[in-house]
Amino acid sequence: MSIRTFAYVAGILYIGAGVLGFIPGFTSPPPMGAPSLTVEGSYAYLLGLFPVNVLHNFVHIGIGVWGLLASGSDARSRIFAMSVAVIYTLFAVMGVLPEAHTLFGYVPLFGHDVWLHAVTAIVAGYFGFFTPSQVVTVRRTHRGTDNVKVYEEQPRL
Repeated sequence: MSIRTFAYVAGILYIGAGVLGFIPGFTSPPPMGAPSLTVEGSYAYLLGLFPVNVLHNFVHIGIGVWGLLASGSDARSRIFAMSVAVIYTLFAVMGVLPEAHTLFGYVPLFGHDVWLHAVTAIVAGYFGFFTPSQVVTVRRTHRGTDNVKVYEEQPRL
């Protein structure tokens, strides 16, 4: 999978998750004893597992749109992947800290979100930091001659 494909697929998945977080059939009410939030709008558990609220859903949609926009070039896709890796590592760590697992009452980051954020960070980190840049072969011909020159160019980041 190329880095651009990663950005595109991540974009689609995150937009989908954000939209599903608003649909009652895909969410269930928080269980008894779930942490309380300052922002309770659309506070629910997506697929009965992942705590979300209106802000969480908008973050998912925003990251999804960013991924789709970034998928237009290798350089933007790499920046997207690197940024998502850092952001989601931070979210995973915050999710296990009792003082920060609700992003100070605004966004739920606890429960199953912790491992999902960690897996997202690992996959994005792989594409952002460890996939090699692709070599692009460009064929240029000169009018009026039979000469064909082949150049190998490294993409610019």
